[in-house]
Amino acid sequence: MSTNKLKIPKRATEITPFYVMDILEKAKEMEAAGKDVIHLEVGEPDFQTPDCIKERAIKTITEGKLGYTPSLGLIELRKAIAGRYKEKYGVNILPEQVVVTSGSSPALQMVFSCLLEEGDEVIMTDPHYACYSNFVKFLGGKPLLIKTEEDENFRLSPDEIKKNMTGKSKVILINSPANPTGVVMSAADMEAVSALGLTVISDEIYHGLVYDGNEHSILEFDKDAFVIDGFSKRYAMTGWRLGYAVVPQRYIRTIQCLVQNFLISAPTISQWGGLAALEEADDDLEMMRNEYKKRRDFLLNGLDKIGLEVSSKPAGAFYVLVNMKQYSNDSLQFAYDLLENTNVAVTPGIDFGEGGEGFIRLSYATSIENIEAALSRIEDYLKKISSH
Repeated sequence: MSTNKLKIPKRATEITPFYVMDILEKAKEMEAAGKDVIHLEVGEPDFQTPDCIKERAIKTITEGKLGYTPSLGLIELRKAIAGRYKEKYGVNILPEQVVVTSGSSPALQMVFSCLLEEGDEVIMTDPHYACYSNFVKFLGGKPLLIKTEEDENFRLSPDEIKKNMTGKSKVILINSPANPTGVVMSAADMEAVSALGLTVISDEIYHGLVYDGNEHSILEFDKDAFVIDGFSKRYAMTGWRLGYAVVPQRYIRTIQCLVQNFLISAPTISQWGGLAALEEADDDLEMMRNEYKKRRDFLLNGLDKIGLEVSSKPAGAFYVLVNMKQYSNDSLQFAYDLLENTNVAVTPGIDFGEGGEGFIRLSYATSIENIEAALSRIEDYLKKISSH
């Protein structure tokens, strides 16, 4: 029998773990062993996908519409997405500029593949969504991190970007509302970022889930920017794997060739479901948004009561980043200890870069009852370790 001795490529070995998934898997093992685990770690809505979406999917199956779609996606869906940008942001885009993908992560990977050469820098916040850096490094790029501070509401300053730009800087990646902080960028900051002269990619996956003020699309300020978005978060469609990118016209054919080779097309059933979401699910979205706001306010109030005041109040998404440095500067070890001692699963801040170390991220995409029980367990745990 031959033994495969091929060395694993460096680019693969340098991909760091997505720690929240490690925590989730450990939590699932504990549940299988009979433990009552409360999940505050994953950013997954606990709501059911709206009925109108499920019914459209069932209709798609019964009518036998199960073949491949065009590689860029169903024209009906792309027209509806373009229409939503006109309606919500006053932005005119062509349906041909919309590239439908199997979730927003492949959309981001396709866009980076179009833009990055070896050594190109991608500017992003620290902390930032865990997978951004790995996408960039895997494609030969280099993350250039701009530290954001809790006492400044984790704001990404356009002036700081400008000061840190180098001759290798090619892309600015923004995320608003942001994971893990819930920060929503102002129109003024978005406009200032778009004026810096670099290509901007805006991850807008949490649009529709804003509780204070209004979200803005980068396309309001920069027609040559790229947008990443999808249906998972606001329509409770995580398992449907449906995302999209909005790209400048000159990139359409290149993106299309990448999709044809790497994805073929996004799932047909999911695409018809996405069309139903845009056509029929606005009331469902508003219901979920209102409930998330109640949960956010309940969680912030509860954290304050147990001595964990959050100075940076999240305005969108469904996360709170909580400073735990008075208890530990090793967020990964703290998260595991908390899970083992309280059966409460949280995300360690180190998942989001060095700027997240000493923090934990709590997701309020779960019921107020679960949040209340989790806070009680966390309070007891913190009293116990403080006494030691």
